[in-house]
Order: sequence, then C-alpha cells, then structure tokens
Amino acid sequence: MLLAIDVGNTNVTIGLFEGKELVATWRLATDARRMSDEYAALLLHLMAHRGLGPGDVQHAVLCSVVPDLDPVFDDVCRRYLGVAPLVVEAGVRTGLRILYDSPREVGADRVADAVAAIHLYGAPVIVVDMGTATVLDAVDRHGSYLGGAIAPGLGVAAEALFQRAAKLYRVELARPRSAIGRNTVAAIQSGIVLGYVGLVEGLVHRFKEELGGDAPVVATGGYAHLIASETKVIDHINPHLTLIGLRIIHELNRG
Repeated sequence: MLLAIDVGNTNVTIGLFEGKELVATWRLATDARRMSDEYAALLLHLMAHRGLGPGDVQHAVLCSVVPDLDPVFDDVCRRYLGVAPLVVEAGVRTGLRILYDSPREVGADRVADAVAAIHLYGAPVIVVDMGTATVLDAVDRHGSYLGGAIAPGLGVAAEALFQRAAKLYRVELARPRSAIGRNTVAAIQSGIVLGYVGLVEGLVHRFKEELGGDAPVVATGGYAHLIASETKVIDHINPHLTLIGLRIIHELNRG
C-alpha cells in the first residue's frame, strides 16, 4: 500500500492507497509543536482501527507547506513504517510543465492538485482549493501550469473580522437565507459565504477569459461543498484531489 501525506497549514490529510483505490483517509490537526512520536502514535492508532499495521505500508509520498513538519513526517515514515517517503519538491518528476516565473515558489500541494486535475478532467482545467487559503490554479490546453490567485480562506477572513471588530462575534459559516442579512449573524454569513462565492465566480470568469476558452472547474478543500452549493461555475468537487495527485506523482517516480 501507498501512504500519501498532505501537510497543510490547518490539517494534515493522510490517505492510504491500494493500487489506484483510495481505501482510507484521515485528518489530523496541524501542530508544529508535535513530535514525530506523537504523530506516529495517532497514525498507528487510526490504522489499527482499520485492521492495518506498519507492515501494510510499502511506500510513502509526502507534500508539505509547513517546513517545520517536513522532518517530523519523514521520521514517522522511516522509523515507524520502515519506508523512505518521496518528498514532492524541486527535482521530483511530476509530468507538469510549470510556467510560473519562479517554479520553486509553487507549493507542492498546488502541483499535486494540478497533476490530479489534468489526469481526471483533462486540460485546460481550473482548480479551486478552498482551505486555509483560497487558491485558484490555471492549467492551459497544453497541460502547462500557468499560475493562479491566492486569497485568505473563509475561516481566516472570518477570524480576522472577529478579532478586529469589537462588536462582531463568531458565527457559523453557513449559507444565509438571503443576501440581505436582517440580523448580524445573517449579515456576516452573507458577507463571508456569499462574498467568497462572488470572489470565486469573478476569478473563474477572468481565468477563462485569459485561458481563451471554457475549462472545467474542480473544487477541493474544506469549504468546497459550501461554496459549490451556491454557484454554477464549479463543475466538479473532489475532496481527495491532492492525495490523488500525490499517488500519480509517486507512480511517475517509481523505479
């Protein structure tokens, strides 16, 4: 089996593949203060709950946007699972031509998303990853990664609002009954949830214009379902896009 690990700013998403089939997924809170022993204990407990043990993992692949946790998960794989992980970074084969001004600046998770999106939906394609940040990525009809847009995620924007506005308070990030909020809760929900719908719709429209034609739009990340339910510009929702991209990248680098 292949263990795929996506270390994000808020969550660590872990998937276990048997061949091309994703047979198990787990999400852990990202905490740079945790030691490898702690993460290993959590992972091994979750695996045992599924009747799996360290010996079931033959390979591992890792992408991370939290540098402090890179050696932590490398140690988890080597010491507790007995495998050396493939770390997605510069020099790793991805099959993706990156036309960013500085390719090394493109996050490994964005690369994995683009690789999976091309594989599943073809090119051109637009990826909307809605997590800690709201990130849109564009791939042209030749399958080349062009770049994208980065904005604060819904949760980050909401938290900043609550911290800076003394009379506003935390509310559930859910769909309001109408765009015109008739109380503070509804007004905040409209501004944040429907505001981000407008952000995604506007950027997707501009991306398609610059790509020179239509392109399928695939959404992933923790807020994907919330936003996709309020707009018609998103064609597909795939919560496991990054993990699938990691599996494909691992296949390209085997042998």
